[in-house]
Amino acid sequence: MKIDFVNSLNNVTYAIRDLVPLARKLEREREIIYLNIGDPLKYDFKTPNHIVEAAYKASIENNKNFYADSQGLQELREAIAVHEKEYNKVETDAENVLVTQGVSEGIAFLAKILLNPGENILVPSPAYPLYLSIPLIYYAESKEYKMIEEDGWKPDIDDIRSKIDEKTKGIVIINPNNPTGAVYNQKDVKEIVDIAGEYNVPIISDEIYNKNIFDENAEFKSPARLSKDVPVFVLNGFSKAYLMTGWRIGYLYLYDSTGENEERTMELLLKIARLRLSANTPAQYAALAALTGPQDHIEEVNRKFEKRADIICKRLHEMGIFYIVKPKAAFYVFPKIENGKISDDVEFAKRLLLEAGVFIVQGSGFGSLGKQHFRAVTLPPEDLINRAMDKMEKFIEKNKV
Repeated sequence: MKIDFVNSLNNVTYAIRDLVPLARKLEREREIIYLNIGDPLKYDFKTPNHIVEAAYKASIENNKNFYADSQGLQELREAIAVHEKEYNKVETDAENVLVTQGVSEGIAFLAKILLNPGENILVPSPAYPLYLSIPLIYYAESKEYKMIEEDGWKPDIDDIRSKIDEKTKGIVIINPNNPTGAVYNQKDVKEIVDIAGEYNVPIISDEIYNKNIFDENAEFKSPARLSKDVPVFVLNGFSKAYLMTGWRIGYLYLYDSTGENEERTMELLLKIARLRLSANTPAQYAALAALTGPQDHIEEVNRKFEKRADIICKRLHEMGIFYIVKPKAAFYVFPKIENGKISDDVEFAKRLLLEAGVFIVQGSGFGSLGKQHFRAVTLPPEDLINRAMDKMEKFIEKNKV
């Protein structure tokens, strides 16, 4: 008997891990340098001790291994509300905060409560791939709005306006941006908020990298801080700034100054959250320690991110075939391949892996504007970055690219 499977997954992809099976196979025979996954803990970064100790104490010493409340630990949600007020100048209440299993789960939850079949959200191009794929699961779609590469990956405000239609249910802002490392300026964020208000659609603001900004001229402002009456769903978490990638703790809240939508939002979100019972309980205690404990590691980590980004940008520029917008935040570069001989970024990524043992991600996996680009992480130690760049340079020379 042949099983009749759903067809909503036919076009679902996740480019960052698409070539992992090939890389694992090649790894049996030679070194593979992984520049594909944005996980600092795969390199020389460590979760701060006070966070690890909090998890140990919760789990081993105090046996706090029970199912947590589906909404999240009360004390963690309270700490998140305090943190948002102090850090982002955004007023929210612990009762409007939902603790999620990473930002990824928050994205899926929002798609479920906002999108009916045939509806859409506006997503920047390029964008983190989950925003392109998750709506497909619900028979909805993502409509890409243009980011202007030549202007530092600035959002194209006119393009946003032109893409909105009667089926648009939200505008996504990924700020700082993955994969480009760009930071939207305050003026652009405010214009997007104003457009959302004009067309009566909420904002979805992914702020997971907002503590990993290293350009002193970048001016991050949450749209929730700039909004007067536009509802803003804020997504954030602990994976990046607190080096807790595998712990899978994030959070989601709705900022709505009118108070009109908060009750219904939490009602729907909790219906879904209860189906997965709860986020990891000891990890939530660790997240609480992350927010309330020392923060000094963040500045040190950001200095490393910036230094390594400088190295990889310099090396790529010297190869002579890439156009690079230097990132202002996060830990990615997103170069454009300007050599006319390379027309297929997917083929470039695959051949670089096969022939040089360097694993990057094809830019087209991040949306239509990602074509003829690639994303590489800037996380490895300097010697490993230089070794990867040496291999890439030899590949380019050998193939006369």
